[in-house]
Amino acid sequence: MATALIFDSGVGGLSILQAVSRRLPQLSVVYASDNAAFPYGTKDADWLQQRVVECVSAISQRCTLDIIVIACNTASTIVLPSLRDCFEIPIVGVVPAIKTAAQETKTGCIGLLATPGTVTRHYTNQLIQDFASHCQIIKIGSTELVELAEQKLRGEQICLTKLKAVIQPLILQAETQQTQSLSPQQPDQVVLGCTHFPLLRQELKQVAPDINWVDSGIAIANRVASLLLTDNGAVNYSINSENQQYQATSHTALFTEANQQISRLIPALKQFGIEQIDYLNLPV
Repeated sequence: MATALIFDSGVGGLSILQAVSRRLPQLSVVYASDNAAFPYGTKDADWLQQRVVECVSAISQRCTLDIIVIACNTASTIVLPSLRDCFEIPIVGVVPAIKTAAQETKTGCIGLLATPGTVTRHYTNQLIQDFASHCQIIKIGSTELVELAEQKLRGEQICLTKLKAVIQPLILQAETQQTQSLSPQQPDQVVLGCTHFPLLRQELKQVAPDINWVDSGIAIANRVASLLLTDNGAVNYSINSENQQYQATSHTALFTEANQQISRLIPALKQFGIEQIDYLNLPV
């Protein structure tokens, strides 16, 4: 059985775990959260590069891995070259699904909802230039949504008023143009450029039902499947369609710091197939 590492600073990468598990239900997953350094979106790039390499190296000494998925947009824009210098196994990063949104928009206006670090990265601007230069882009950088997603998985109530306040620029764009009697360019596609944000999809649809929220989960799952089936001859299972029934594999979670919040995450972790929890001693 092949084993994948899915790595993030918090629990946002669970949205990637969900997509990968649906695509490859018999894949064993080690889900690692560097919660001691959470969140990554506000960290310095050089520090972050060293930290992720340190964490992944420590995990690889404890687990036999066949593929590594960096399930964090911020980290993916910084650390992939360094990781590929250290490991011979495939490494997959997550980038904002700007290309998909630009292809699907009917209004010519798309939104990018990500962490402040991802919104301002050169890599993100290059994606926009390459795939969405014909579109109007509304960018929102938010760390508050990261916290709200973490709260949701801990079983806490999400304040929709706070959520709506964060995405208000997306709504105001259309309202302002309508007031000025212009042809409205409402963003009909908004890229969820942080893996935490798909965990809030239900709430986002409640406050902005006319927007299609786009993430990278399916694309990353397809990439993982392609790499494992092509490059790892030991993989011996068939790819299941969404309509097929299967027995999901149980997974393991690793955290870099033990704290009381983890116990509140246990019910949510079980919903993602995580039955075991362990810790790495990697203080910041």
